[in-house]
Amino acid sequence: MTTQASSSSSLSTYHVFLSFKGEDSTKAFISHLHQALDQAGYRTFLEEDGNDSIERDEIRFELEEVIKKSRMSIIVFSKGYASSTRCLDQVVVILQHKRTSSDPHHVLPVFYDVEPTDVRKQTGSFEEAFKRYEERLRAEEGERKDDRTSKLEGWKEALKEAAHLAGMDLKHQANG
Repeated sequence: MTTQASSSSSLSTYHVFLSFKGEDSTKAFISHLHQALDQAGYRTFLEEDGNDSIERDEIRFELEEVIKKSRMSIIVFSKGYASSTRCLDQVVVILQHKRTSSDPHHVLPVFYDVEPTDVRKQTGSFEEAFKRYEERLRAEEGERKDDRTSKLEGWKEALKEAAHLAGMDLKHQANG
């Protein structure tokens, strides 16, 4: 996993954690957002490697720690966001931290080329991603299936909750 931390190279406290799916269309936006935050003096955690595979548990633990050490999370929802289990796990952790932290943890959802209702109701590309997860789930059996069913429902609830937060819908912005 390659990470980039503006103004800091260690896993110290960050001002902002960026959660996004690194598609070609969003990379330019994320790059500009990261640069603007950096120039404004915000220490920002930016995970540059969107690979959902190697050392999953270790990476998940590290990202959970970074989220907990951040004052704010910006979730950039895009068409491919729900196709990443890592991104979905991040939303769950971000919202759990927002609800349970003794310090305020602000969450700003940004809707990049998707409608907030697509995230909230899991329609469009979000619906397609969840259909693929559900198809895989039907092939499983036993306790693992129960765990995955619970995880799937947790992702859906987290997306609904995040989409209800005040955020930015870039389709309806002058430069979005």
